[in-house]
Amino acid sequence: MVNSATKKLEKEFIEIVDFPKDDISWSSVSLSEVLERDNRLEASTFNIDRAHSIQLLENSKYDLVLLGTKEIGFKDCFYGPRAKRNYLTNIDSTSIGFLGSSEMLDIYPNPVKFVSHDNSMVDSLSLTEGTILISRSGTIGNVTFVGQTLSKFLVSEHAIRLVVNEFPGFVYTYLKTDVAQNLLHAEKFGSVILEIEPDALKNMLIPNAPALIKKKIHDLIMDSYANRDESNRLIDEATKIMIEELELPPIDDLKKEAFSYSKEINSFSTKLSDLDGRLEGSYHIPLIEVIEKYISKKAIVKKLNSEDLTEKIILPGRFKRIYVEKGNGKVFLGGKEINQLDPSSKKFLSIKHYSDKLIRNIAIEKNDVLVTRSGSVGRVMLAPEHWQNWISSDHVIRISSKKSYHGLIFTWLASEYGKELMKRQIYGSVVDEITDKQLGDVVIPVFKEDTINNSILSLINKANELRYHAYKQEQKAIEIMNREVLGL
Repeated sequence: MVNSATKKLEKEFIEIVDFPKDDISWSSVSLSEVLERDNRLEASTFNIDRAHSIQLLENSKYDLVLLGTKEIGFKDCFYGPRAKRNYLTNIDSTSIGFLGSSEMLDIYPNPVKFVSHDNSMVDSLSLTEGTILISRSGTIGNVTFVGQTLSKFLVSEHAIRLVVNEFPGFVYTYLKTDVAQNLLHAEKFGSVILEIEPDALKNMLIPNAPALIKKKIHDLIMDSYANRDESNRLIDEATKIMIEELELPPIDDLKKEAFSYSKEINSFSTKLSDLDGRLEGSYHIPLIEVIEKYISKKAIVKKLNSEDLTEKIILPGRFKRIYVEKGNGKVFLGGKEINQLDPSSKKFLSIKHYSDKLIRNIAIEKNDVLVTRSGSVGRVMLAPEHWQNWISSDHVIRISSKKSYHGLIFTWLASEYGKELMKRQIYGSVVDEITDKQLGDVVIPVFKEDTINNSILSLINKANELRYHAYKQEQKAIEIMNREVLGL
């Protein structure tokens, strides 16, 4: 029995607790809810966003089922085993690229790690087309779909594989919505690195829409990823034309030629007149001279900062980032996001606090060539149409080319030869950096025959248009999901 002294103490305790009404989100949770949620006590498990999402689902006009059931065409949900990663130092045509859970989101992944085709992890970490991938640790809930491009690689155990036999595009689209994301994030656990398990997906509620709607959404996603794959194929074709016309040997052969006189170690000398104020060995590596020698035989060699090629090369100054809620401000892209067609973790920047000059420097325009300038230096992307007036961070150099040269610039800088030329310019002892001036010193081959230049430009323009269409198709699928299935 509770005595009067205890009641008085409880009353006093309750009265002195003053919950902030505006600064935090809070809600009450019943004991039955705790038991239903496997005795989870983390606040995130019972957050308001999850409760709101559940309410929206319950108001849907379609019956709710669990994602891991036959009603949705569910087959399997798992992640690969942890394995010792014996990465290769010498890469050949049989090597397989290995991607992390962030790299898998890139529209055209460019792996930096490779394993042998007979490595024990190949079978367990390989991918099949039609699989949905969800990042399960660190940044949770990023979603991508395995098409032809991604199926060539291995993806780490940090991605959950969701295999749905029927209408996987419908499930993929649902997982991209705010409703599904709120449910996923409520399942995370961990004190340092947050994680989710496959059960978080198997037990997720999803509206069981009619097959006609499922197919409509599914077909949009399949077409979207087919367009992405085709855009990558066209870029490969443009790169092939460029390399064949330049008669460039494989990069490994050029490296052998560059160091052909070196016996036990890769050593070389350089003239005092060629130092250019740089004392790093990497700046004077003879491979650069060999590449420039080959391309000068078949093309006119011009520096990127040549007035014939570029309008401007912009490295924005550092600026304070003032973020706003989704739907406000401008979409903000960091260096990590520029290789994604539609970044999963988009941020929105308020621009009313910035000068017109800064906005001009950081506002992206269609066909701008974007190059990361710090950290992972040399990531290259050609801005598609839907990025028009999005904002890039100060970690991204923006190249605004003359009208007909963005195809050449993008294709060359994105090639393994162009990357070597950019790599030469890197400086820094801890964090790698490159400046707009240094990038401007990178040479670009321009063919004497306009037919070659125009062929490359035509392929790149078509590839970029396909990426824009792919984005629009995915956005339409999400719109149909929100309007016709979730009733938002």
